[in-house]
Amino acid sequence: MTEHARNDHRLTRRGFLQAGAAVGVAASPLMFSSAAFGQRPGASGQRILVVLELSGGNDGLNTVIPYGDDAYYRHRPKIGIRPQKVRKLDEHFGLSEGMVGFEKLYKDGKLAIVHGAGYADPSFSHFTSMAYWQTAAPNSGEQYGWVGRLADAMAPEAPANFLINVASTQSLAVRAHRHVPVVFDNPANFTREMFFEEGAALRAAPEAGKTSNASQAFLRDIARSANLSSGLVRKAWTDYRSPVDYGITDLGLRRVAAMIAGGLPARLYYTAYANNAFDTHVVQNDLQPRLLTYTSDAVSAFMQDMARIGRADDVTLMVFSEFGRRVPENTSLGTDHGAANVMFVAGKKVKGGQYGEPPSLTKLDPGDNLLFTTDFRRVYGTMEQQWLGQPARADLLNGTFKPFDMIA
Repeated sequence: MTEHARNDHRLTRRGFLQAGAAVGVAASPLMFSSAAFGQRPGASGQRILVVLELSGGNDGLNTVIPYGDDAYYRHRPKIGIRPQKVRKLDEHFGLSEGMVGFEKLYKDGKLAIVHGAGYADPSFSHFTSMAYWQTAAPNSGEQYGWVGRLADAMAPEAPANFLINVASTQSLAVRAHRHVPVVFDNPANFTREMFFEEGAALRAAPEAGKTSNASQAFLRDIARSANLSSGLVRKAWTDYRSPVDYGITDLGLRRVAAMIAGGLPARLYYTAYANNAFDTHVVQNDLQPRLLTYTSDAVSAFMQDMARIGRADDVTLMVFSEFGRRVPENTSLGTDHGAANVMFVAGKKVKGGQYGEPPSLTKLDPGDNLLFTTDFRRVYGTMEQQWLGQPARADLLNGTFKPFDMIA
């Protein structure tokens, strides 16, 4: 199928803040830059990238199902999804039965499917492989995340609230040299961690006067920025009202929508279906279809919400998982850790369709895994260059990769 079918470790102010020392931020490092206090909110026309991680290793073969290939059913006689239950996209591939939202996005030309995404010498460890995807540095010890390095490249002066991670703890993907991401799970309760007795003093606006004491000025900046960032997030969430139904779980996307609707200046968002949800070693067909339905519902709702608030032209969402699953089913009616997988890119400006070469189901590696045909960093590069307009830079992706012609 064709395509359209390093750094100083001394304790600096930023390093001090990233470590969370002295300020007690509740699992959420916050930007202290003085730009926080005069920054304009995000506006229509500023492109935004949202990244959704499906943790646990989603089985791509039972997500984008090669129902037209007999080899699929030979490898999976019991858990292979039968053609009558597939949401057919063409004569060869279809989606899992509950992925109504993805089917509509695809048929509306707003969903791209990338086949065979992976990397050389794959790791079958959740922790290791996820780190490779989060840093865009396979078989490396890169300390900064891909999204964090992208933030540094897009805005080297590190304006406040540029990078948001919806999670209970910060992801490696958003770790940056210059930026400190805003990290929260429940926006209604997002605040600095403190003892009760400290509350009144820490919530008070710090004095804005000049001081010759560098440490005092630093701590003032931290306090003011922490108060501002948490206040912006809580206000955006409080003001957010939407009739759009996100289904059983919003995967953090409703919270992303609230921040965008609230005019926060963030250009990069990272969220996840967490807790290794997709690690389906046992009785996979009892679990994975439900997870895919929830994912499809949430992504489709998010796209509807972007259209509702007039930001559909400005937002693109990319979906990945740390690896696929082994091709043959196991004796527990599940699948074990594999290699190559599918990725998704959704948005109004996306040229929908299928990209990359589908891996062969008859030419597997010695461990019965799919051989990757698309370096996943091609998709990352597409987001950087085509969507966000960044020049190609080898340091962002630890190499150069030709982007897909995926963005209108």
